[in-house]
Amino acid sequence: MSRIGKKPVAIPDGVKVNVAGGEVTVEGKLGKLSYSHRPEVVINVDESAKELTVTREGDDRQDRAYHGLTRALLANMMVGVTEGYEKRLEIQGVGYLGAISGDTLQLRVGFANEIHKKIPAELDVKCPDQTHIVIKGSDKQKVGQFAAEVRAVRKPEPYKGKGIRYEGEMVRRKAGKTAK
Repeated sequence: MSRIGKKPVAIPDGVKVNVAGGEVTVEGKLGKLSYSHRPEVVINVDESAKELTVTREGDDRQDRAYHGLTRALLANMMVGVTEGYEKRLEIQGVGYLGAISGDTLQLRVGFANEIHKKIPAELDVKCPDQTHIVIKGSDKQKVGQFAAEVRAVRKPEPYKGKGIRYEGEMVRRKAGKTAK
């Protein structure tokens, strides 16, 4: 039995959960998320105990994998609609900066042209200053995906450390050329 899969998912106060025909809908103060689960797993809602349980029908390898995955995704949805998820990026480099214009993130990171990234509608992206970007949202996957796409515009390079990195990320530095 999956250790993760057999743990029940607590339903916080103010969260509505609806399970109907292979579709789970979770609604809370920060939004509404839905997930279509695989037919190998069964999701039960216990209103009195305020918890979700995930069970599987078979015992082969793929069923066991979907069991733990489904439970983890449901737990992430509960956190997403109550607290939300946040990723913080920092821009390092002389003349490197980020700004928001409407629904577009503008990045000046050492290329000849500015890079424009369209901000997804379900995410809240802010630039408290020119060297920091804060990405917030209720869907963990979308927050992480957009943060990874922004970071991929200019990854931190190992010689001077210039580029876009996650806040607190340590970049392994290499020694440059040595003089004779």
